[in-house]
Amino acid sequence: MLRALRGSLGYLSRLPIGQGEAAWRAFTGTPAAFPLAGYVVGGLVAVPVLAVGTLPGPVVAAAYLAGVVGVTGVNHADGLADVGDAAAVHGSPAERREVMRDTTVGVGAVLALGTAIAGLALGALAVTALPLPVAVAAVVASEVGAKLAMATLACLGTPSHEGFGAAMVDGNGPVDLLGALGVTLPIGAVAGPVTAVALLAALSVALLVRRWARRALGGVGGDVFGATNELARVVALLAAVAAWQLGGVPWTPF
Repeated sequence: MLRALRGSLGYLSRLPIGQGEAAWRAFTGTPAAFPLAGYVVGGLVAVPVLAVGTLPGPVVAAAYLAGVVGVTGVNHADGLADVGDAAAVHGSPAERREVMRDTTVGVGAVLALGTAIAGLALGALAVTALPLPVAVAAVVASEVGAKLAMATLACLGTPSHEGFGAAMVDGNGPVDLLGALGVTLPIGAVAGPVTAVALLAALSVALLVRRWARRALGGVGGDVFGATNELARVVALLAAVAAWQLGGVPWTPF
């Protein structure tokens, strides 16, 4: 499991570990390594949130966004851009996949990335109004949830073509998803319903993307994995804030 975690961090973050072939093989065969990496990545990107109550909300939110980019890079965001372009095309799955291989950035990519960034920024700003322990838990849960969403694709998805998607799906099945779900229990049990709702929201994103990709692309590939990570993070973070608010706790954005 430790080797699988190293491999997952090598792919899911910019941390200089897990780049070897053995770590990669362990990662592709262990879907539970996805949410395990989420704890590490989530803990790192949550560092700016520790300044909640000390620095203005917009400053903390901006630092969080910078942390997400710094720790995770742009690999998954690139996947979201490609999926956005594919979603804007009317055609067969093969035609949509061809658009995803095009290096030209289309309006679909701009809209997908812009919406995701705006949603994450607003979610981060809202999180700064939560009590500090809840805010940190919400950020970590959104990252663990994003990685759980990717694990869900690895366990339930069908590859659209040879590549990363096929490597992740091959040999994994629904039973392996139970291990990934079990890894999320610690964060899902803290902060009342906030973190549990975040995880459920991320899981819902994975199931919806999987359904769309199967129809529109013929299955899941590397770009779909990346897009799912980005979308699930945003939805999970917003869902966590909504859960706290609906619980009857008032908050102000600044």
